Amino acid sequence: MRRGGVGLLAWLRRRFNGLNTIHGWISVAFSILILIAIGVTSWISYSLSEDAVLTNSEDYMEEVIQQVGQNIQSYIDSMENISLLIFTSKDVKYYISDNPFISREEVHTYEKNISSLFQSLMYMRKDIASIMVFGYNGRNVSDRKQMILNPNVQLEDQEWYQGATLAGGKSFISSPHVQNVVEGDYQWVVSLSRELKNSSSLSGQGIALVNLKLNVINEICRGVKLGSKGYVFIVDGQGNVVYHPQQQLLYSNLRTEPIGRVMSSGENSFVVEDGDSKKIYSVQDSNFGWKIVGVAYQNELIANRDQMRNSFLLWAAAALAVTILISFLLTHRITRPIRRLQSVMRQVERGNFQVRAEVEKTSEIGQLGRAFNMMVGQTQRLMDERIQTEETKRRTELRLLQSQINPHFLYNTLDSIIWMAEQQKHEEVVRMTSALAKLFRASIAKDDELVSIRIEQEHIASYLQIQKMRYRDKLDYRIDIPRELHLYRTPRILLQPFVENAIYHGIKNLPESGMITITAEQSEDHILFRVSDNGQGMSEEALQLLMSSAARDNDGRDHIGVSNVNERISLTFGPAYGVSMESELGEGTTVTIKIPKVR
Repeated sequence: MRRGGVGLLAWLRRRFNGLNTIHGWISVAFSILILIAIGVTSWISYSLSEDAVLTNSEDYMEEVIQQVGQNIQSYIDSMENISLLIFTSKDVKYYISDNPFISREEVHTYEKNISSLFQSLMYMRKDIASIMVFGYNGRNVSDRKQMILNPNVQLEDQEWYQGATLAGGKSFISSPHVQNVVEGDYQWVVSLSRELKNSSSLSGQGIALVNLKLNVINEICRGVKLGSKGYVFIVDGQGNVVYHPQQQLLYSNLRTEPIGRVMSSGENSFVVEDGDSKKIYSVQDSNFGWKIVGVAYQNELIANRDQMRNSFLLWAAAALAVTILISFLLTHRITRPIRRLQSVMRQVERGNFQVRAEVEKTSEIGQLGRAFNMMVGQTQRLMDERIQTEETKRRTELRLLQSQINPHFLYNTLDSIIWMAEQQKHEEVVRMTSALAKLFRASIAKDDELVSIRIEQEHIASYLQIQKMRYRDKLDYRIDIPRELHLYRTPRILLQPFVENAIYHGIKNLPESGMITITAEQSEDHILFRVSDNGQGMSEEALQLLMSSAARDNDGRDHIGVSNVNERISLTFGPAYGVSMESELGEGTTVTIKIPKVR
C-alpha cells in the first residue's frame, strides 16, 4: 500500500511538472473537457434512465435504426475497401490483362501471389465467405489453391455479374442468395462485385467478387431491441428481404410485412394496424440501396418523449457553450506567443536581423523562441564574417595585382635589353626578351588562381634567367622540383616574391657571387617549397617587418609580396597552411612554403 501511495505521488508530481509545456496544457484542457462531458452525460443519463429503461420513442427508434444502418454501412465499407484493394492490385491487373507475352510460369506465379493475398484477407476477416476474380481473358483466381467452377452455372447469368458490368466500375451489392459458382460450396451470402478496368483505356478486364456471410448482419440486427416486442428487418432495392427475425415464416407465408409500403415510403414512418395494437414502421435508406426498417408497438411508447428531447438539447447546448468557451481561451493562450514569434519571423524575412523574439516562459514555444534568437544571431554573425572575408579577399587580390608587376624590375630589365642591343649582343637580347615575355604572360593571365607546379616552375625559371643575365656572375640559381609534383596545383606567382626578396635583400650587396636554391618535397597530404639563399641574412625584427603588410625597403618600395602570398595561402587553403622564414645575419635566409596536395 505504501509503494502504491509513493507511485501515485510520483505520477502526480510528473503531471504537475509538465504543466509548463504545451503538451501539458493541452492534456489538462482536454482532460477537463472530457471530465465535463462524461459528467454531464452521466448525470443526464442517470436522471432519465428510469424513464428511458421502461419506454421508447420514435426518435429513439430512429436513432437506433440509424445506428444499425451505420454499423452495416461500416461493414459494407470494409468490404468496399477489400474490393478496392483488389481493384488497385498490380498483380491482379496484370493477371487479367490481355498481355500476349505472359507465360504459363508467370500465370502460375501470379495465381499463387493473388491467392495468398486473398487468403490473408480471409484470415483477417472471418465474415468473408470467399474472394474471387474472373477475368474476361478466361483466367480465374480465388482464395483457394484450386477452384473448380460449377459447370451448370453461367457467370453471365448471375445477378452480381450483371450488376457489376452495369455499375461502370462502382461496387454492386446483390440480394441474398446461395453462392453456387464454385462446385461444392453453397453458402447463403450477399455478394459485393466490381468490374476491374484498365487504368489507361478504362476498358473492362474482369469482375472482382467478395461474398459476405450474412451472420454479421444477423448479429447486428438481432441485438437491437425496440421495446419488448419491437424488431428490425432489412430489404434490398428490389424488395427482397435481406434479414428478418422470423425469415422462415415469411418464406412459408405464415407471416407478412408491408413491403410495398416500405418501398414507397422513402424515409418516412407509417402506422399499420395489427389486431388490437398498432405497429409503427420507421424506414431509413442506406447508401448501398438497402432499407433499414424498425418496428415498434405504439402502446410501448411513453409520453415523456418531448421532455427527454428538450432536456437533452438543453444540456447539450450548455455543454457545447462551455466547451467552446474553454477551447477559445485555451487556443488564444497557446497561439498568442506563436503569433508573436511569427511577427518577428516576418521582420527577419524583410532583412531585419537585429530583431529578437520575446521569450516569456520555459514551454516549447519559449524554447523555440530562444532557438530562433540564436539562429538569427548566428546568421547575422556569419553574414558579417562573410562580408569581412570578402573584403579581405578583395584587398588581397588587389595587392596581388600590384605585386605582379614591379616597375623597378621592368625598368631595369628594359634598360639591360637596351644596353645589350647597343653592344650588339643580339642573342642575349633575344633570350632576355623571350624570358620577359614568358614572365609577363604568366603574371597577367586572368584564368584560375591555381596553376600547375610545372607552370609555376617555368615562371620562376624565366624570372631567374632575366635576373642572372642582369647580374651576370653575381647571381647563380638552382631549381630542384621533382617531376612527379608537376601534376599538383599551386597558387599563381607563389615563388617570385621570395626570390625577389632573396636577390634584393640577400645577394645584391654581396661582394661575391650569390646562390639561390629552390626545392620542393612532398608528404602524404602536403607539399613544401623552400627558397634558400646564401646572402646577408636578416635579424628577427627584419623578418617580422618583412612578413607584415607595411614592409618597405631603403628605396621606399613596398614589399607586400611576401605577406600577400601568406595571406593568399591562408584564405585559399585554411590557417594550417602558409609561409615561415628562417634567417641568420651573414648566413642567408630560407623560406618554407606549405600548401596542400591539390591535383
